[in-house]
Amino acid sequence: MPKAPSKGKQIIKKLKHLKTIPYARGFHPPSQQVKFQAIGFEKNSVPQEYKDDGDSFLPLPCPTSEDDWLAQYVEEGQSYKDYLQENPWFSRRKQKFLQQKFVPSGSTICEKYSEGKIYIAKIGAFSSDICFDDLVDYIQRFLCLPVTVLEGLDVVQQSDKLTLIEDPAYNPSSRPGARIKKSTLDTRYHDRTKHLQICVDSILCKLRTVKPQDALCLIGLTPHDLYGDESDLFVAGMASGLQQVAVFSLMRYNPALSFSPEHWYDVKEMIKLDPIEKRKLILQRSCKLVVHELCHLLGLPHCIYYSCCMNGSGHLQEDFDQPMMLFPVDLHKLQTLTGFDVKTRYKTLLEFFQKHNLSNEANWVQKRLKFLQKDKE
Repeated sequence: MPKAPSKGKQIIKKLKHLKTIPYARGFHPPSQQVKFQAIGFEKNSVPQEYKDDGDSFLPLPCPTSEDDWLAQYVEEGQSYKDYLQENPWFSRRKQKFLQQKFVPSGSTICEKYSEGKIYIAKIGAFSSDICFDDLVDYIQRFLCLPVTVLEGLDVVQQSDKLTLIEDPAYNPSSRPGARIKKSTLDTRYHDRTKHLQICVDSILCKLRTVKPQDALCLIGLTPHDLYGDESDLFVAGMASGLQQVAVFSLMRYNPALSFSPEHWYDVKEMIKLDPIEKRKLILQRSCKLVVHELCHLLGLPHCIYYSCCMNGSGHLQEDFDQPMMLFPVDLHKLQTLTGFDVKTRYKTLLEFFQKHNLSNEANWVQKRLKFLQKDKE
């Protein structure tokens, strides 16, 4: 799979004179029958976990901006049946990039690669607005896979330059006695605003070289702004699917910042927010971004069946408006891949949402658990 830009490069341009606008020419939202078939169960054998209680599974929203994802792109969608056939993690052949024990008869990714882990790397120092440990905790609860922080990476900024420092002593895949490495990242810098952006390609190249041998995938997270081409305002990030590495920026998920729709270097703090509410919103947005991109690396494409955290997004506001949850088609895909119990997963997610006062998400999960418990009784 070639490198592809992540969810959106453009600032939203709302068409205020229209409530909704057409889908991209050639895209047709799936019918109820197509949606049901995509979930992957026979008509009379749908488990309660995949049944709607009336209003939990939200419909696919119509575009309201010319920059919305489905106003620009024709997504084909992927049914559960197609997912089983197309996802390489279900192959009886070992993934070439993994150097670990492989059990071809295993039915889940955990059984096939019992030593496999998802690695998260810090590319730069995060402020107190982002608790990295909370983000890692959410990823593990959401995916039900082991998640490890890749230590030994640091970034030093000197005016318009960023240097990535790699200490191989922290990487179990490094050869004994390897020396500390320093490399300059490709950046662009504006003298007046002091704003700096990192070229995503320069980080991806480094992540490929430090990815541990037991990594199912490696995703780098940075507080710095990113760009791909010189014409970009910014990119949220980028993935290199063949190497199972990706990098994403959390910088533009700060609700206090204002961004120019014309100049990449014009970034200002315009809004004074309650610190607790600010951290909560950044955490909610960041959690959603990271699990969306990790699901891509685990073989889940964009969802076109429901309003879902796996929908594509063409700009930041569309991203912010999407739910944190997986709905039936993608829930079934991920459950089959990692082997979790749906109700147990909901309970662990509920603990996280309640701990961090994410009330909308907590209420949704509580409603689902009551629905499942009522059916059991």
